[in-house]
Amino acid sequence: MNIAIIGGGISGLSTAFYIKEYMPKADITIFEKENHLGGKMNTANKEGFLVEEGSNGFLSNKPDTLELVKLSKCEDILLKSSDEARLRFIYDGSLEVLPESPGAFIKTPLLSLKGKLRVAYEIFAKPKKDDSDESLQEFGYRRVGKEMTDVFLDAMVAGIYASTPAKISAPAAFPLVVNLEKKYGSLFKGMLAKKKKEAGPGGVLMSFKGGVSTFIERLQKAMDVNIVKNTDITTIKKFEERYRVIGKNLDMKFDKIILSAPAFESAKILRTLAPEIADRLNDIEYSPISIVGLGYDNLNHDLKGFGLLATTRANQDVLGVLWDSSIFLDRVPKGKKLLRAMIGGQRSPQLALKSDEELIKLATNGVKNTMGIDKKADTFYVKRWEKGIPNYKVGHLSNVNKIFEMLKNYEGIYLNSNAYRGIGLNDCVSNSKKCAKEVTKKI
Repeated sequence: MNIAIIGGGISGLSTAFYIKEYMPKADITIFEKENHLGGKMNTANKEGFLVEEGSNGFLSNKPDTLELVKLSKCEDILLKSSDEARLRFIYDGSLEVLPESPGAFIKTPLLSLKGKLRVAYEIFAKPKKDDSDESLQEFGYRRVGKEMTDVFLDAMVAGIYASTPAKISAPAAFPLVVNLEKKYGSLFKGMLAKKKKEAGPGGVLMSFKGGVSTFIERLQKAMDVNIVKNTDITTIKKFEERYRVIGKNLDMKFDKIILSAPAFESAKILRTLAPEIADRLNDIEYSPISIVGLGYDNLNHDLKGFGLLATTRANQDVLGVLWDSSIFLDRVPKGKKLLRAMIGGQRSPQLALKSDEELIKLATNGVKNTMGIDKKADTFYVKRWEKGIPNYKVGHLSNVNKIFEMLKNYEGIYLNSNAYRGIGLNDCVSNSKKCAKEVTKKI
């Protein structure tokens, strides 16, 4: 079987790996638009500071990524996050520790007494009676109240999706949480029931020695596939029982094609073959975001923690600041420290694509305002993503379900990226495994 995978990010690579596991004789070609594989999973080395351009790892509480690491013989490069990075902070006018126990929650100044009592009332709040979509803001206001939503959920969704509670679908972005209400009628009842069943610790953040690019390089070497970089695929056309993949100075025939590119790129490629699917793919939103790395040769701050997330009402130019040198100790030369600021998103899209100088200024001011660090960094790194993170807006799931239903009319064409059902590394690997099973008929 001759298979093309368009897009060499983690979804494309994972799909290729599992196809080879299930069908060793499959002839696979991966086409990548850029000059490197991994997509947004890319590590930049700036004067010894290792700055992640996107995600810095995955949680160990789901099995699929750990399985992929084991199968690809990459366990030797696994890196556990530092124990000192367990503390997380929220900035809401002042920097406060994110409470992780009932006692800490009662004492936190992040909510008023009224706000805390409203959270406690969640167990008595009536569950939603239908399956209609709703924003995370609507869900949060119903279940835990306005204050909890505007502080905790607001900060959380900024950190994960670079979005806001009003602009993201609760069922699409947080299906496990929504299902707790459906199954148990209450989030607290659901969490207690799950805790009794699982009776085990939560996940630990994991990454790779030398940054996520190390894993991408090793994963590529672990499988026998053809890789074509710096190639922009422009269209797909039907050819008898096969498909033609067409790009500049390229026209090749394949039995099956997996589109692992962002939704808007897949829309361009499918425009000729499936215009109705292309239209729906273009309806999938993306949040613009910039990452600014700030490296310090000598910083008088212990950076004891994971980092901070800012609330919308705190009115800061940064969505959050990750304390990268405290999370994974190999990210900086000895004695130096690294912060990574996130700017833009659905909250402040107008800031995301400013010049390097302006973004560095915004990040520096953000660190000063939230952490009190009034010191210019010695090393800077800026990465802009015009369309960075998929934003699962209200209506996302129905649109995605329709896309995959329509795709059944095009046998041999598959869609698999973080644009559809999960943006994290664990989600990408899990969905890639499912896609590989479908392609090889292992389901």
